Amino acid sequence: MTALLHPPSVPPATPGRRIWLRVGTLLDGASTTPIRDAHVVYDARTILFVGHGGATPPAGLLPPGQTAPDASLPDATLLPGLIEAHAHFFLEGGELDAGKRAAYLQQTPAKLLELARQRLLPLVRFGIAGVRDAGDKDGVGLALSREYQSAGHPTMPYVESPGAAIHHRGRYGTFMADALENYASPHACVEARVKAGADRIKLIPTGIINFKQGAVTSEPQMKTEEVTALVTAARAFQRQTFAHASGDSGIQRAIDGGVDSVEHGFFIRDDQLALLRDRQIAWVPTFAPVQRQIDHAKIMGWDQTIVGNLQRIVDNHAASLVKGHQSGVMIVAGSDAGSYAVAHGTGFLYELELMERAGMPAIAIINAATGMSAARLRYKEKLGRVGVGYRSRFIVAHHSPLQTVKNLGRQRTIVFDDEVHETDETFDATGL
Repeated sequence: MTALLHPPSVPPATPGRRIWLRVGTLLDGASTTPIRDAHVVYDARTILFVGHGGATPPAGLLPPGQTAPDASLPDATLLPGLIEAHAHFFLEGGELDAGKRAAYLQQTPAKLLELARQRLLPLVRFGIAGVRDAGDKDGVGLALSREYQSAGHPTMPYVESPGAAIHHRGRYGTFMADALENYASPHACVEARVKAGADRIKLIPTGIINFKQGAVTSEPQMKTEEVTALVTAARAFQRQTFAHASGDSGIQRAIDGGVDSVEHGFFIRDDQLALLRDRQIAWVPTFAPVQRQIDHAKIMGWDQTIVGNLQRIVDNHAASLVKGHQSGVMIVAGSDAGSYAVAHGTGFLYELELMERAGMPAIAIINAATGMSAARLRYKEKLGRVGVGYRSRFIVAHHSPLQTVKNLGRQRTIVFDDEVHETDETFDATGL
């Protein structure tokens, strides 16, 4: 990304200086209506005051004699830093060449970690405050999670990781998972993940979509009883579970097994949406990986029949998203970054655009990418809201995201703790 020639003046907070910011519109990450004429005071780590309807900070919060904001932006919209709830840091999503993608995975775990680290600062400049890594077998996500938690960590989003996902030997997921058969029991398998540092437990109870057939053609790889046993073990260790699941039979097993969130969920039925709502199971729909197959059909070699299959999948998924939102399903935004053509950062913004294209309202999408994600998935950091006690990580958008979430990719000011980044539409996607 490039710096703007004449950026708006939002000074950085320092250990000795609090910032008073006034904006025309505030989206707090939870409210379903925008808040007008808002005042926010924050220091280099924490939001200290949020005033609605022109309410100004109380005496004593700012230096003696300060009577005006450090920056007043009546045309700007302030919203929380975004949370990417499904990404694979060990993968480079922007690479389109199949041979290069295969060769990339042959590198050492140390090299994969080095390359993953290089993606972190660009994510900050996209306004991404936190990421839920979705697993890898080489410990890349776990290492990033530990680095974030260490004292004096470099500028980077908050990172959680499950480490290696759990699958069955010989079934989908070998490149990012460790087989259940390698352990004496589901409990022992989960215990090993926890001892390795897993922040949560990732399950792979199904296969993937057969794009040529336009369906999930393989049987689920886990029985309901296995999902239940893994979920029970995870809860014993106070860990949430999230499950890669597509195809209605596999989705049903994930739901009946009691997972905390269903990832992807292609071919989900209406009655299953109702179960998600009633059982308080979150849904991360990840449109981007399938849509990118359509966008790059020529490179992939897909003919019109396959493209038609893919478009029907996306259209049906869009209809399910709208039904889910309208019925009260907890929808959380995640892009599956690292998948083919889903670059980190840009892929997440594209995911939000696809959710809007599907028919979900902009403010609901923003909440799904901020406060809904943080609250339901219970991140250890206080992210995803503009409220007292939350981290000073937010976006000041100079084109309203309520008009379209695509504006989140336009001119914006990113406040990230004691740093301020001014960015626009231009960026260097190398390595993402």
